Amino acid sequence: MTDQALQSPKPAARPKDPTVLHLALKNRSVFWGGLLLIIIVVIAALGPFFTVDPIALNPMNRLKPPGDAGTFGTDQLGRDVLSRVVNGARISLVVGIAVAVISIVIGLFLGLIAGYIRIMDAIIMRVMDGLMSIPAILLAIAMISLSGATLTTVVAAIVIPEIPRVVRLVRSVVLTVREEPYVEAAISAGTRVPMIMSRHVLPNCIAPLIVQATYICGSAMLTEAILGFLGAGIPPEIPSWGNIMSEGRTFFQLTPWIIFFPGICLAVTVLAVNIVGDGLRDTLDPRIARNMR
Repeated sequence: MTDQALQSPKPAARPKDPTVLHLALKNRSVFWGGLLLIIIVVIAALGPFFTVDPIALNPMNRLKPPGDAGTFGTDQLGRDVLSRVVNGARISLVVGIAVAVISIVIGLFLGLIAGYIRIMDAIIMRVMDGLMSIPAILLAIAMISLSGATLTTVVAAIVIPEIPRVVRLVRSVVLTVREEPYVEAAISAGTRVPMIMSRHVLPNCIAPLIVQATYICGSAMLTEAILGFLGAGIPPEIPSWGNIMSEGRTFFQLTPWIIFFPGICLAVTVLAVNIVGDGLRDTLDPRIARNMR
């Protein structure tokens, strides 16, 4: 027998476990919701370069229906509704993303402290409970009324009510992970608290925070539209979906397109964000992800 025949057969290569990105793209909700969201972002980013000035007045073309003086018609001041809707998409996306990022960062920091340091738990959580007892819209309107209606103020007013939800989520994860044997072993070995937090606790918070961020983003866009519709949001000279609908409600019976187009764009955008969030929740759940492989 030859040496080649005496050699034992090589074991079959073990298939690699699919990555989180592969599982996410395999999920139909993430794929189609993400594709729709990408299209909206591209339109919001490039649309202003191909549309007219959204605040340009043209009284001769006021209240024109869709197709006569623009794709989406014109409003009571002759402004092109399509241009205002496209530019309003930028405001809504900026507000949604900014609120999600800021609330996640602050909530993660406070949640880690509250969940791991018992002395700080009672103090932080009582403050969070107090914030959650105040209606988010009323708190936002009060803050904007005191400090003025600017984009920064609107973002800050929406962020504050979202922080307690993130803190409670992170705290619940930390309380569970803190009792795990590997964390207790690290404490017994004399590992410093910052190292334990970054190496053992923080990775367990990433998956639920990603899902929570998508819901916060969608909720923030709705809240910004509500504030704009009530006249307490972005200033009228800056087009946003909320104040576009607010200005068009007086003429709703005669010109419903002024409210319809920004309203349907808002609904589709929030729907896309929520679909992505649902898909990510299924993907990042170990029990569901195991069945998807």
